[in-house]
Amino acid sequence: MSDPMLFTPLTLRGLTLRNRVVVSPMSQYSSVDGAPTDWHLVHLGKFAMGGAGVVFCEETSVSERSRKTYDCPGIYNDAQVKAWRRVTDFIRGQGAAAAMQLGHAGRKVATRAPWDGFAPLGEADAANGRAPWAGLAPSPIPFKEGAMVPKEMDHDDIRYVIQLHVDAAKRTLDAGFDICEIHGAHGYIIQQFLSPITNKRTDGYGGDIQGRMRFGLELIEAVRAAWPADKPLFFRASCVDGRGGIWSLEDTTILAGELKARGVDLLDCSSGGIEGPLTLHVVPRVPGYHVPFADHIKRETGIPTMAVGLITEAHQAEGYLREGKCDLVALAREMMWDPNWPVHAAAALGMEKPHELLPRPYAWWLQKREETRKLYPTGLEKPAAE
Repeated sequence: MSDPMLFTPLTLRGLTLRNRVVVSPMSQYSSVDGAPTDWHLVHLGKFAMGGAGVVFCEETSVSERSRKTYDCPGIYNDAQVKAWRRVTDFIRGQGAAAAMQLGHAGRKVATRAPWDGFAPLGEADAANGRAPWAGLAPSPIPFKEGAMVPKEMDHDDIRYVIQLHVDAAKRTLDAGFDICEIHGAHGYIIQQFLSPITNKRTDGYGGDIQGRMRFGLELIEAVRAAWPADKPLFFRASCVDGRGGIWSLEDTTILAGELKARGVDLLDCSSGGIEGPLTLHVVPRVPGYHVPFADHIKRETGIPTMAVGLITEAHQAEGYLREGKCDLVALAREMMWDPNWPVHAAAALGMEKPHELLPRPYAWWLQKREETRKLYPTGLEKPAAE
C-alpha cells in the first residue's frame, strides 16, 4: 500500500517538504520589542516535533510602525533576526521547513490585542507608554471608528514600503527560514490596494484591477529578486472579500496568474478582512471552506495552492489532496488543540509506523508501547508465544 498523499513529499524549487501538512500562521501577541521569545520557541517547536512538514511563524512586520500592536513580532533589526534564528534552528532540526509570513498592516495599526477587540490605542495607552501612531494606506480611510486617519501613500511611500519588504526578505534568509510568504490578505496593505473599498486613488495605483494590483505586483517582483532563486515564495490572498463580493474569486484568479508569472510558487488561499479584523470570513464556515477557492485557482492558472479553514480530520485532508483540489493543507487552531495531529493523522490513514514522524526519544518509547499492547491486548493475557 502506498503512503497517503498527505505524507508524500512535495518539492518546490530547491526545497523538498517531508509531507503536505502545514501549520498556518497564528498571531500570539507575545513578542517583546518585536522579537520572538521563549513562548514562540515552544509554541512553534512543538509543531515541528509533532511531525508537520511546514511550520509557519505568525505574521511578522517589516517595520516597527507596520505592526498591528506593540506585541506583534517584526524582522526589521538584527536582534530580531538572532531571536528568530533560535526558533528556526529548532524547527529545521526536527525535520520541518521553517516559513516566514511577512506583513504590513497599513491602516490597521496601533491597536490593542484581539481579546480587547482590536480597539484603537488611545490616551490611556499613551499614558502607559503605548502611544498610537498613524499608518500608511492607499487612501486616507481609517479602518474603524476611533482609529487615526492613515497617511495616503505618495510614490515615495510606495517605494519605501516595497524596500521594507525587500530588506525583511533578506533578514528572513539570515534568520534561517526556508519559505517566505507575502501577506496580501486580511485587510493588510496589499489588500488595501487591491480593494476598491479602501483604494480610491486616481493615479496609476488605483482605478481598475490592473491599477489596484500594481503595488502588490511591484512588491512581489522586488522580493522575488531579493529572495534566493532556489527557495519558494508564497503569497496569501483573500480570495473573496468585501460587501457584495466586491473583490471576487475571479479577481483573485487574475491576480494569481500575474503572481505566477512573477515567480510566486504557491497561493495560500484565505478570505475576508478588509472591513474588520474580527470578520475575516465572508463565506460560511463549513469544513474546508477555502478549498473550493484553492481548487478553482489551481485549475484556472496552474499555480500550486494551499487551503486552510476547518480542516480537522485526516481523511478530509487526504481527500482534498487526492482529488487534486490543493497541494498543501494548512491547520491552525486544530494544531493548538492537538500539536501531534500529523502523527494521529498518519495512524488514522493506516501508515505502518506513524510514530516515526516524532523525534526519536518519543518515537522509540511509543513504538515500545504499541509492541506491548500487541502482547497484552487487554492487559490480562500472558505474553504471546514467540
